[in-house]
Amino acid sequence: MSVLVTGGARSGKSSFAERLCMQRSSEAWYVATAQAYDDEMRERIAMHQHQREASGYLWHTMEEPIHLPALINRMGEGHTGTSAPTILVDCLTLWLTNVLLAHEHDEKQLLQAHLDAMVEAIRTYPGLLVLVTNEVGDGIVPEYALGRKYRDLAGVLNQRIAAICGEVFLVTVGIAIELKSKEYRL
Repeated sequence: MSVLVTGGARSGKSSFAERLCMQRSSEAWYVATAQAYDDEMRERIAMHQHQREASGYLWHTMEEPIHLPALINRMGEGHTGTSAPTILVDCLTLWLTNVLLAHEHDEKQLLQAHLDAMVEAIRTYPGLLVLVTNEVGDGIVPEYALGRKYRDLAGVLNQRIAAICGEVFLVTVGIAIELKSKEYRL
């Protein structure tokens, strides 16, 4: 089953996603999509690594900034729901940033193909897949075209993934609310 965890910056979504994995599985793969371009980001990454190590939980960590759908597919190959490894992806919006920057000048169809590949990898993963993403559309309209393109793509990606996940959690001020079961259907 796939689970989407969303919220704003520093809302507690990553901590919640980690606790969710710890509750539902004896060990998990932590797939980080962040890239350390500066000292501040290196410090953030080191802090998160230390927190996971200190938790006492068996985390296997790997980094995959761009080819995330292929990694998820490989990790699911030959497994059923009970034998597939638990995966926590942190986070989809950083993955989208990496893809967008790598393909900024490509045709819209190529970017759409990356989003389609991600949705399909999530839809077909046989085990527990916990996905962290940011809710980026609640703020100020970005000043630059690339920022608006990113915001729009993130909104579309989040909606498509939420539609196929069994559970969707919104985390704000450290409090998680499960949304999917409360969805009002027309």
